[in-house]
Amino acid sequence: MDIQVWSDVICPWCYIGKVRLEKALEAFDGTVTVTYRAYQLDASPAPEPLPIKQVMAEKFGGPARAEQMFTQVAAIGASEGLTLDFDRAIAANTFASHRLIAWAATQDRQADMLDALQRAHFTDGIDIGSLPALATVAGTMGLDAAAALTYLESEAGTTAVRTDLDEARALAITSVPTFVIDGKYKVQGAQEPSTLLAAFQEISRRESANAGL
Repeated sequence: MDIQVWSDVICPWCYIGKVRLEKALEAFDGTVTVTYRAYQLDASPAPEPLPIKQVMAEKFGGPARAEQMFTQVAAIGASEGLTLDFDRAIAANTFASHRLIAWAATQDRQADMLDALQRAHFTDGIDIGSLPALATVAGTMGLDAAAALTYLESEAGTTAVRTDLDEARALAITSVPTFVIDGKYKVQGAQEPSTLLAAFQEISRRESANAGL
């Protein structure tokens, strides 16, 4: 089974969805390959690092409404063992971080890099719009931080990210996480592990039946 996951680094539901996907796959009896694909919830530039709470309050109609959303999502994240510290999180354009994930993929560390960047953003309050900060995150994983910075300061990885974004538009993906399974089945949202597992089992059953025709 092939699972393509469109997600954004600063999307809390994508962070939660990744953990739930991993739990579902632990219980799934089958061979699975997972590839994470780039998506940007907001492609606009972030000219200066601002607290995520300030930015989201402006988008969601005031601090009170935004705070309610943050509290709810943080509680759900905590139930999955994640620390979502929105008091520390910094708003950032994620294009460079997706390029770094593409770089890590060439070293078979794609999922690890995504996890490290999500933890950096949601838990550690790191500005993942900063190229030096991104390179530092790569270094914490045991990768070459200097090589990562050189890569980020070039245009490398840009085509790979744009390809993912273009394919998301072609597939009419408008929210993330979105899981595209075997190129034709789409599951959207940070579904519970049991829901994902049931979907994978049903898809596996269908594909086996089709193969037998």
